Amino acid sequence: MSDGDGTHEHARQTQAQQAREARTMGNGALDGAVIAVAGAGGPAGRAALLRLAEAGATVVGADNDPERLAEAVDAARYAHGGATVTGETVDLLDLDSTRAWADRTEKEFGHVDGVVHLVGGWRGSKTFTKTELGDWDLLEKLLIRTVQHTSLAFHESLQRSDRGRYLLISAAGASSPTAGNAAYSAAKAAAEAWTLAMADYFRKAGGEQGPTSAAAILVVKALVHEAMRAERPNAKFAGFTDVRDLADAVADVWDKPAAEVNGTRLWLTEKP
Repeated sequence: MSDGDGTHEHARQTQAQQAREARTMGNGALDGAVIAVAGAGGPAGRAALLRLAEAGATVVGADNDPERLAEAVDAARYAHGGATVTGETVDLLDLDSTRAWADRTEKEFGHVDGVVHLVGGWRGSKTFTKTELGDWDLLEKLLIRTVQHTSLAFHESLQRSDRGRYLLISAAGASSPTAGNAAYSAAKAAAEAWTLAMADYFRKAGGEQGPTSAAAILVVKALVHEAMRAERPNAKFAGFTDVRDLADAVADVWDKPAAEVNGTRLWLTEKP
């Protein structure tokens, strides 16, 4: 990393820290909220647990890897003493299991105010003609089915909340697919369409006064985290979104009225 890159990174971290401190002073929009995070064990999930706990939310994480989930939960608890952060191994490919998770969460904490969908996965090919349809079979499960199940399981709880939010993390490729990413881009586009349909549900439920809950899409080019930078210290990662910046953007959604964010794409990278 060049001196210029180091200066930029330090400035970014300083600005982000100042913004966090400003948002977490007093009773912020997330104070006392109960947020479920699907895919909580990965780098983006870990950053989200930390940021949401910092903002005063009770955070309920789910992942299919119990070891990495436990590490992410412990890190958030350690960083923010007194924060309520829990983890549960949930099969999000099973609708009944996902609904049971949603029911347990609302029963235990009394309400659910948000779901952050961070379940990821990627498969690609060198050319369009070499696309493996087996990749679609996998991505349909990871990127679409988990969105369907979490949204169907939690949508009534979110509608009952006065600050309910469902957030899908998507990719710019959904709007501008490339030849080698046909399966991935198609899966992301389908997940976006499903999320926008949920947004229409919230819009109609709100009636003339407008929605009190919202479903929105945060769009990135790709994500980067500290381990990636350590492995490739000279890489620029141009256009990538740091997982900490993504976590900040997730928290920011609760600062905006539901009607303002419902059914929108919030771009964290340049539009294609």
